[in-house]
Amino acid sequence: MSIMLITGASTGIGAELAKIAAQAGHSVAICARRLDKLQAVQQEIISAGGNCLAMQVDVSIPDQAQACVKQTINHFGGIDFLVNNAGRGNLASVEDTTPEQLQSIFGVNVFSLWYMTGPALKHMKTQGTGHIINIASVAGTMGFPFNSAYVSAKHAVMGFTASLRAELAGSNIHATAVCPDGVITEWGAVTEGGPIGNLFMGGIKESRGIAKELGINLAPLVPMLSAKDAAQIIYDASMNPPSHDVYTHQGTHERAIGFTQNRSEAEKSMLALYLGMQKAYGQKR
Repeated sequence: MSIMLITGASTGIGAELAKIAAQAGHSVAICARRLDKLQAVQQEIISAGGNCLAMQVDVSIPDQAQACVKQTINHFGGIDFLVNNAGRGNLASVEDTTPEQLQSIFGVNVFSLWYMTGPALKHMKTQGTGHIINIASVAGTMGFPFNSAYVSAKHAVMGFTASLRAELAGSNIHATAVCPDGVITEWGAVTEGGPIGNLFMGGIKESRGIAKELGINLAPLVPMLSAKDAAQIIYDASMNPPSHDVYTHQGTHERAIGFTQNRSEAEKSMLALYLGMQKAYGQKR
């Protein structure tokens, strides 16, 4: 079977994707910064009969990212799928966002794409096949308040994937961006600057009264998915490379198209949430 390397695989979508791929018979390499949680995922996979290599890696550091790809190839003899899943969000208004936070958020969400994909592509081009899957977000297609660093970074993921796909046109190497909406993981609790999940929940609560007061509709939000369900969608897309980017939640692709076609109208549909989050952020400060 093929070899899949997944970054940010100690918890959440990355961990669930590793388990799904291993159960399907693939050799799986996983990396993350938190070794204890990473080893727990590795042990679960091995105990179930799977084949898993775990590496403690900070993908925002070029030497570590490149060594991770090299170790995967040396250990398994190749690499067929690279899933750039590592990512982290932030909680801060534009004026509260520090240079350190910008560097950190772009380091893990954006710069790591070059650090991981470059060496993986060299091997894929030699073997003539491969698939790069970049986990973006609906935040890569529209704006949300008080996490502009993360939103901007995920827009960059979309641009990176589009450019990579253009470079690979006509080859048997594929590039896909995946755009999840809300997924039940620890992500919203571990964002830099504080837990943005709490801000979204507070904003949603405040938006109900605001919508009623202003006579406007509530924002068109969608139910959250489990990490396992989101990972299954990503796995299916990796096995059958689509000719387009992938949206894990029903209705979010249409919403993204709406932002492309008429951003002003699309932003009006989100107004109650935006105002609710403004109020919640003011209460936080």
